[in-house]
Parts: sequence; structure tokens; C-alpha cells
Amino acid sequence: MSAATSQLAWNHVPLDAVAAVPWRNGGGVTRELLAWPNAHDWVCRISVAEVAASGPFSAYPGVQRWFAVLSGEGVVLDVAGQVHRLDAASAPLRFAGDAPTTCELLAGATRDFNLMLRTGQAHGTLRRVQGTLVQDVVQCVNKSKIIAIYSESTGADVHFDHENLQLPPQTLAWAVVPRTGVLRITSGAALWLEVVQ
Repeated sequence: MSAATSQLAWNHVPLDAVAAVPWRNGGGVTRELLAWPNAHDWVCRISVAEVAASGPFSAYPGVQRWFAVLSGEGVVLDVAGQVHRLDAASAPLRFAGDAPTTCELLAGATRDFNLMLRTGQAHGTLRRVQGTLVQDVVQCVNKSKIIAIYSESTGADVHFDHENLQLPPQTLAWAVVPRTGVLRITSGAALWLEVVQ
């Protein structure tokens, strides 16, 4: 199939199909939805965490982090002295993985989305979708690009040119971009990301 007509090969990862890994400090659990290109030497890692107690985040030197609240009343993140109050309507927060970071729960447990990128090896963006997002997706020359959508509570309707995808709630769909096209996402509660390696 030529590059002009190549289809997106979507990979689907339901949240409940991934084992929850408890944190060493007992404050929550994490489900790893994607480690790309592989689990042992990833440049992009996507996970969803259930945070049950306030406390510090683990340090990740050489990593850029994105954080977004999916459900719950929200959190206050203190990132190297900069305080950010975040809830399920807030824009995702980007910060350095080695910055001292503490998380205070505002009113009970939260479910949170995490994107990690190796500094100097990958760059990307994370955006919240509440309504409809239309985004040009440009194929990279001599680089790999992935796009992903995570739906939280409402599912998502995804269109890439003539291709359609119905994404169930609490599911990640990701694909390597085979060609340039226009992506359209409609959802009441979703996240969209793009990563270039």
C-alpha cells in the first residue's frame, strides 16, 4: 500500500486489561499503557495512576513529564516551589522529571494521566479534549511519530481523513503516523498526544 493511502494501524489498550503496579510508598498504583519503542529502553511512556494519598513524586532525571487529572476532585502539585492547582478540566501540566515535586489531594483519591519523554530523544505535546478537536497531523521525514487518544468516561469518536474509530471509555488508542492527514476527535473527556522520536 502506498504512503498516500496507508491506514493508521490503531493499537487498543483498555485500562482494565493492564495490571496495577503498587507504588513503593504505598500511595497509589500505576498502570503502564505504553512504553515506546520498547519497555526496557523507552523514549515515551504513557501511564494512568490511581493516587490514594498525598506525597512526593519519584524523580526522573532526563525526562520531561506531562500530568493531567482524569477524575476526582483534583490535586495541588508543588513543582520546585511552583504551585499548580489541577482538576479534571485543567490543561495538562508539563514539568521536568528531576524537579522536586509533591502532590496534595484536594478531596480524596484521583485518577491521573502521565506522559514521560526522554529529553533529547523525543518531544511532544498533550492536550485535553472536551468537545471537538481538529488537528493537522504531519508525517515526519526520517523520524517516527506516534499519536494517541485516551478516553476517560465518555468514549471518543476519532476520524483520520476517511478512517473512523469509536473509542470506548478508559481506553488508549495509539498508532504510528504513516502519512499526513487531518485528525478529528469528539469527546466529553479525552486526551490527545503527539510524540516525535
